Amino acid sequence: MALAVCLLLDARADAAVRRLWRRLDERGIASLGSHTHGRHVPHVSLAVLRRWDLDDVRATVEALPAGGPARLRFDGLGTFPRGRTWLVAAAGAELVARQERLAAALRDTGADLHRHYTPGSWVPHCTVAPRVPLDALQVVAATVYEVLPLPALADRAALIDSGTGERWPLPHLP
Repeated sequence: MALAVCLLLDARADAAVRRLWRRLDERGIASLGSHTHGRHVPHVSLAVLRRWDLDDVRATVEALPAGGPARLRFDGLGTFPRGRTWLVAAAGAELVARQERLAAALRDTGADLHRHYTPGSWVPHCTVAPRVPLDALQVVAATVYEVLPLPALADRAALIDSGTGERWPLPHLP
């Protein structure tokens, strides 16, 4: 179980990712949409915490300056170890700086920031399928490239418990 600070996508991009998840499920690839509790939402995580105090994290994130909407463009397919596949998000220097400020502030709360979200290690992405076997990558790639490129606007943010899908909307984007 983890707590993530997530950028949520505009309605059009959210719908496009959800359609992509459904297509993958229909083609026999378990998508993030059908994974675990089934309450996942299309998002880009700015930070993932392995240990945290929810009240401290909320107060810290809400105290950060409002960053405003972030423009993203998903142009490619990426993979992480153990078969996690994702949409590659082009992100500008401003978004990287925002992620770094957030990571530093969260560490100051005593939260345990996952190593892939430390400054310099973060890769902005939107997960499409959590566990894709090597022999299924061709199907995933063909399905993903039916919808790319996909411009998106991250216009909302939330804290999300990945274990339960519980969400706490944030008043602004960090």
